[in-house]
Amino acid sequence: MLLAYLALSAGLIAIGFSAIFVSQAGVPGTVASFYRMAIPTVILAAPAIKRLRERKWYGPPLRWAVFGGLLFALDLAFWASGVVLSGATIPTLLANTAPVWVGLGALLFFREELPRKFWLGLAIALLGTALVLGLESFGAMSFDLGALLGLIAGFFYAAYFLITQIGRKSLDVLSYFWVSGVTATAALFIFNLLFNQPMWGFTPKTYFNLLALGLISQGVGVLAINYVQGLLPATIVSTTLLGQPVVTALLAGPLLGEKLLPVQIVGGAAVMLGVYIVHHSRTGNR
Repeated sequence: MLLAYLALSAGLIAIGFSAIFVSQAGVPGTVASFYRMAIPTVILAAPAIKRLRERKWYGPPLRWAVFGGLLFALDLAFWASGVVLSGATIPTLLANTAPVWVGLGALLFFREELPRKFWLGLAIALLGTALVLGLESFGAMSFDLGALLGLIAGFFYAAYFLITQIGRKSLDVLSYFWVSGVTATAALFIFNLLFNQPMWGFTPKTYFNLLALGLISQGVGVLAINYVQGLLPATIVSTTLLGQPVVTALLAGPLLGEKLLPVQIVGGAAVMLGVYIVHHSRTGNR
């Protein structure tokens, strides 16, 4: 369990860098998402294929990884499209409703017992996320197409967590990560071609940030999260990842020169409190 929580913390921090790298890359979100998936998929191709051949995992055992990769690609594509249409705050806030759908899915499909403390902690964490992202946006919040896309992204992200919880029971972390990565890379490539997005010809700075996005946020972050998903329930993992905006806000200060407002500090504390309550409720200490 100690190793699981250390990996979860490392994954959270690594994924928290993603918004920084995307911002510095200056390319459309779906293009950045393609490179995010493609880079670690290419790098890990040889050891992953070797592992699959050794364990003779073909056909049915891989269906969950393929399905998970498609869901993750749809999540990234819908979220990025929502950000383009409506800005970052509202689509990101609505995409972060994913733990709610994960909880409902675990309740309906996995028959997991979720105590009241779980829902209380989740509510506190969601409120904290709203504070970090900018609570003042609620006053002028309008449910436009970008907001709808953000909400849909949350559904796909939740489904990805639930499917990964199933898939990791039959596949090791490297095999699941790579097969889902191949699927997501192919789906995002097709998506970018259909919408005529620029795929290359960028500046060295852009390529550097895309490389960092692929190696750190995906290669370290999501690989660590996939590892944890073989040990902890999706409800715990998805709620913990609500801390991503908090990590990003902390990093944006020294890296992007963005000041952390008092309300964001309060929101960050609320997220951590909510995550603690969720963990406490799901580990038997109720």
